[in-house]
Amino acid sequence: MDKGKVQVFCGPGWGKTAMAVGKGVIASANSRKVIMIQFLKGNLNSELADGLKMLEPAMKVFRFEKSCKSFAELSEEEKQEERLNIRNGLNFAKKVLSTGECDLLILDEVLGIIDQGVVSCEEIIEFLSAREEARV
Repeated sequence: MDKGKVQVFCGPGWGKTAMAVGKGVIASANSRKVIMIQFLKGNLNSELADGLKMLEPAMKVFRFEKSCKSFAELSEEEKQEERLNIRNGLNFAKKVLSTGECDLLILDEVLGIIDQGVVSCEEIIEFLSAREEARV
């Protein structure tokens, strides 16, 4: 993965994930390999999962959380367990970044995991800075 730009879609309401998926589909259509890691969404429903599977192998979507509920709906005990799963997802993202496994890496709701106290802003900045060292 060449050092490239970082785009952040944020704000209230709907549409940010759709925008990110759209960017992934466009990249896939241009023969680029895309990996999307989603955070704070809970498990995919079967219809959405089937739809996203149709984009493979050019675009792969991963979720590491196990709960069917969104993060905000979880009890404190469930949130603690999901925080570990989310960290596993972030570790996977680090691996993808360091190995150059894809041309476009999408981290859906990465700002949300900062808001939820799963990771710090500094950790995400460090993660993004590592992309400079990913390609020597």
